[in-house]
This record gives sequence, C-alpha cells and structure tokens, in this order.
Amino acid sequence: MTHDPRSVLTAANDAVRRGDHAGFLAHCTDDVVWRFIGDRTNQGKPAIKDYMDKTYVHPPEFDVELMVADDRHVVAIGRITLTDAPGRRTTSDYADVWRLRDGKLAELRAFVVEAEGG
Repeated sequence: MTHDPRSVLTAANDAVRRGDHAGFLAHCTDDVVWRFIGDRTNQGKPAIKDYMDKTYVHPPEFDVELMVADDRHVVAIGRITLTDAPGRRTTSDYADVWRLRDGKLAELRAFVVEAEGG
C-alpha cells in the first residue's frame, strides 16, 4: 500500500498539536530515529515518547511554511514554539527531513535554530 508522505506527516503533526504523543507514535516505525543535528539522537518509540513527554509539556505551536515530498521522503520547513513547565516560551526555525518506510515515519534529521528574539 502506498502512503503519501505529506499526508502521513500532516496526520502525525496534528496529533502533536493535540498533545497526543501516542497518536503521533502510531505514525512511526518501532525503530524510529530522531537526529537533532548538532545536539542529540533518540532511537525507538520509548525514547521518542520520553523525549516528547519531557519537551512537549504543553503542545507545541508550530507553523509548517513549506512541505516538499517524493515517494519516501518529506521535508517540512517552519517555525515551532515550545512552552516549558514554568511557562517560558522558546521559538525556533526548523527544517525536518523525514524518511518513510512502509508508509510510516522512520527517520528524522532535524535542523533546529533558535529564532532571533525567540
């Protein structure tokens, strides 16, 4: 079965916006890898869930400005604002490069830079 990478990422992002981490992970392979270039790598659903639970205390606000895809990849460029437990907000520009396998998100290479004044 063929899955449109844009549709898969859009559905996964919608879950993140709702704070539904399990819903997001349903769109991922069991061995999913998140590589934050220059920072950290998280591998596997349990590690990703732990990261999301700690980092996305409040659902992030994000705006996908551009999405480009082929049959196995999707690139999303945009801006994300995270709010930590004490209420401090941080806004960053990002470019996420996703590779899909069997219609699911399998690997992320995330380039994230704190926005000026963010």
